[in-house]
Amino acid sequence: MKILVINAGSSSLKYQLIDMDTEKMMAKGICDRIGTEGAFIKHQTADGRSRKTPTEIKDHVQAFQLVTNALMDKEMGVISSLSEIAAVGHRIVQGGSLFDKSVLVDDDVIRKIQSLIPLAPLHNKSEAEAIIACRKFFGKDLPECVVFDTAFHSTMPEKAYLYAIPYKYYEKYKIRRYGFHGTSHRYVSHHCAHLMHQPLEDIKMITCHIGNGSSIAAIQNGKVIDTSMGLTPLDGFMMGTRSGALDPSVVTFIMEKEHLSPQQMNDILNKESGMLGVCGMSDDRDVTEAEIRGDHKAILAHEMMIYQITKFVGAYAAAMNGVDCIAFTAGLGENQPIIRYGVCRNLKFIGVKIDPILNDEYIHGKEGKISTFDSTVPVYVINTNEELVIARDTKEIVEKLTYASTPDRTDVDLEDI
Repeated sequence: MKILVINAGSSSLKYQLIDMDTEKMMAKGICDRIGTEGAFIKHQTADGRSRKTPTEIKDHVQAFQLVTNALMDKEMGVISSLSEIAAVGHRIVQGGSLFDKSVLVDDDVIRKIQSLIPLAPLHNKSEAEAIIACRKFFGKDLPECVVFDTAFHSTMPEKAYLYAIPYKYYEKYKIRRYGFHGTSHRYVSHHCAHLMHQPLEDIKMITCHIGNGSSIAAIQNGKVIDTSMGLTPLDGFMMGTRSGALDPSVVTFIMEKEHLSPQQMNDILNKESGMLGVCGMSDDRDVTEAEIRGDHKAILAHEMMIYQITKFVGAYAAAMNGVDCIAFTAGLGENQPIIRYGVCRNLKFIGVKIDPILNDEYIHGKEGKISTFDSTVPVYVINTNEELVIARDTKEIVEKLTYASTPDRTDVDLEDI
């Protein structure tokens, strides 16, 4: 079975085709700048072939046409017919309180995703449009499934997800902590438990998804009990361009002094803050180079990030009354030894000891344990794979659908065969 995984933005459409017999990526790419000048499609195959083609892309329907053309291309293709695609799995950022698991797409599901647009206006709108565009291109007979970033965090208790504001705002607007990167946290937690040779249900785990967007999750008995991102992905600790948590009065103070609208203030907190706001750079590679040169603000930006991550890890260890392992993942978590070392150095009080040689070696796809043999709490680097989680959920849903719709199906006792 081959699953096409889609991650859509307002002007982009990322894709991966995964062969579920091997769970290996066959091809991946992106249609970028949809609806604007300078649009292009970049297509890569698992065997290393790559091509970037400038082209007009009017909308997401045309993007799907370009994607399938690339997948079947004589030189760059990996399939010979669209019939080889068994289903499409979509990443959806916000499932609100309506979705706590992945589901098969139908008209009602699309309406519910659209109803959640106010909670994630930059994401859910374009993701719903991509689902509709996919239907227009492939037709309704091809199964589509949706996998929600928020679903894995739906196990949080009320004491963790509610804010201390008038309860009527939760009842009226569903203002609460939802958490994001759930698909990544789910993959990492399961894979880390596999590497530990222990059931996830027996582990108190802290997963650190550190990238340009970052979040941390406390996972106990296989369930999330708390996570750093909140109503939106802005909450938590400082990121590439996002401020993370701050005194709410900072927002109103700046708005009053600078005469800013809510949208202008929102742009500052999401696009002009974080590392960019502190040192003028949002790409951690640039920050690291500047830190090596002795740039004070670059040094400060890393110190702030490490300090804030450490506080969340410490808080979640307290919330779970202990921690059995810590896992780092995503762009910086997988490839930035400086941040991992800085955080773990500050966690000696709970018995964390990191091997500096292993820590430096585990980058660019290498994963495993980077703590010392006598570390009370093992520390892992895990390469996240959100696309595979989406493909697995889609495969499971489609197989159940096929099984349930098989005519005259009878259950057979294997012992009778």
